[in-house]
Amino acid sequence: MPVMVQALVPVFVLIMLGHLFRRWGFPGDDFWPQAERFTYYVLFPAMLVFKLGQARLPPSAYGDIALLIFSMLLAMTLVLVVVQLIWRWSGPVFSSVYQGAIRFNSYVGLAAGGMLLGDDGLSLTAIAVAVMVPTLNLLCILMFTLVADQDKVRFGQVFKAIVTNPLIVGSVIGVVWSYFQIGFHPLLAGILQPLSNLALPMGLMTVGAGLQLTALRGASMPFLVSSVLKLLAFPLMAAGLSWMLGMEGLMVQVAVLLATLPTATSAYILARQLGGDAPLMAGIISGQTLLAMASIPLMLSILW
Repeated sequence: MPVMVQALVPVFVLIMLGHLFRRWGFPGDDFWPQAERFTYYVLFPAMLVFKLGQARLPPSAYGDIALLIFSMLLAMTLVLVVVQLIWRWSGPVFSSVYQGAIRFNSYVGLAAGGMLLGDDGLSLTAIAVAVMVPTLNLLCILMFTLVADQDKVRFGQVFKAIVTNPLIVGSVIGVVWSYFQIGFHPLLAGILQPLSNLALPMGLMTVGAGLQLTALRGASMPFLVSSVLKLLAFPLMAAGLSWMLGMEGLMVQVAVLLATLPTATSAYILARQLGGDAPLMAGIISGQTLLAMASIPLMLSILW
């Protein structure tokens, strides 16, 4: 437990630093949105190419992690359908509960995976992210079309957004680089390595800068249900599914870690664009990020 806390404390300190800097207006109001874009389009893809390109994972790991991720997402979707049958929230409210209970913050996941599990854990986490991102986007878009009174979703645009997602592109390039064991010329490594080193701290601070703590004033039963499912039930579900599928070791640790993560900040954008309850979504994102500071070490200490 002390080792786990020692690895996770820097993650959450960087998140809170980003939040404090944004509140203090440092280094300026225009800095953080641009920093987030730079991190998303440059730093994280560079890190994924560099870290995955050096990985030497067995071929079976790719299929195993994909099977486990698909099983986790399907199981949680079924749980959320049952929850909706019980509570019968409006479409916009349920869409925010759904995103809050099933999406994950990839910045926090990659940072925690690297700090807790080393380079092999980071590589496996990156592969899981590459599987989860398109799958979750498709599930959430489908859910919006069903419950949020949204009839203008264009799946061609959704597909384009998925295949051009920088995290997916970086992961695919890194996997191909690793598979063919291309290696990195010292000049290329000299460029990618410092960008890779900058990605995680900058990504975590942009997470903190995006927190909207005032949205927590409207915390309600949907927020509570979504957070309990995401931060407590999902990790237990991931551990159970891993056991049922006969998986062990690093694979299980990565799956449980991803399941413990707070929901993604991008969920707010999707809620705003597709007719969801955006204020509720902002509250869920901010509240879960704060609660995760306690729930992640707790659940990992129990399930690892």
